[in-house]
Amino acid sequence: MIEIDKVKIGEEYPPYIIAELSANHNGSLEKAKETILSAKQNGAKAVKIQTYTADSMTINCQEEDFLIKGGLWDGYFLYDLYNEASTPYEWHEELFKYAKEIGITLFSTPFDEKAVDLLEDLNTPAYKIASFELTDLPLIEYIAKKNKPILISTGMGSEKEIKEAIETIKKEGCENLLIFHCISSYPTPTELSNLNMIKYLKNKFNTEVGLSDHTLDNISSIIATSMGASAIEKHFILSRANKGPDSDFSIEPEELKLLVGDVEKAWKSIGTKNFSRPAIEDKNLVFRRSLYFVKAMQKGEIITDQNIRRIRPGYGINPKFFKEVIGKRVLKDIKKGERVSWDKICD
Repeated sequence: MIEIDKVKIGEEYPPYIIAELSANHNGSLEKAKETILSAKQNGAKAVKIQTYTADSMTINCQEEDFLIKGGLWDGYFLYDLYNEASTPYEWHEELFKYAKEIGITLFSTPFDEKAVDLLEDLNTPAYKIASFELTDLPLIEYIAKKNKPILISTGMGSEKEIKEAIETIKKEGCENLLIFHCISSYPTPTELSNLNMIKYLKNKFNTEVGLSDHTLDNISSIIATSMGASAIEKHFILSRANKGPDSDFSIEPEELKLLVGDVEKAWKSIGTKNFSRPAIEDKNLVFRRSLYFVKAMQKGEIITDQNIRRIRPGYGINPKFFKEVIGKRVLKDIKKGERVSWDKICD
């Protein structure tokens, strides 16, 4: 179990739903605030932003190495993409203040030490480490020293790389850790979600596990919840018609609302590992089979398989006693349709 902003996160609690704002503000502070409000209204527990500048991510260079080839961002130079997609530092204070006012948790993914310092000044309640920074151990170490809850995505990560990142965090005394299974493909085909990793990561690293879901539907998140995921992260946008760098793999308000409801139902459906009967089944016990007299009998008459049967409803003696009842005598006159009970028979 981990805790973020006084909310407990673990398999024994409802799934923690994070709406990822990312670039879906499309350069508008007001749109960013509207998106945060919509996330709150549609059931998300938290909103996550990203804290970087184009200069903290790369350099302004037009060489071929810096040109994206293929995928959603085909033709972009890295600097131009990050410049367009970034959440300006000067917005951060207002966004944190606004989220607090409306009652939703806000935290961020920092991409360098200066971003961490900014988030510390704003008293962020947690940090997220992106898949692409999984191997940036100096940054991870710097974040871990802040002793805040850490969520870390594992997209593209080898077992060794994930282990090194976790060890770096724990070395600094941070145990408030959740790792996200993640496929770093945008969008991710549902059939490539590889959700068996949820249980594997949990058992291998003995930590809470979630799903950072880049698919276009909610199926993977629902299944992941049933496999033990205690947190779900999805990119969120007011409308995919508002085209932007991340719009094509983001869910809209109604889809977020459905996600929240469906994963909570999935979580509740997991149940417990015992044979106690749910109270909802009690009223149907009457439809079990039991022993009934199917012919009228006179006092003292011997019971045979011709005058009792194993039938519904279930008010009579358990059918397992059928052979034991055969050969006994009835203690009173019996009507057809009477339930068999021990007080009506004797040897």
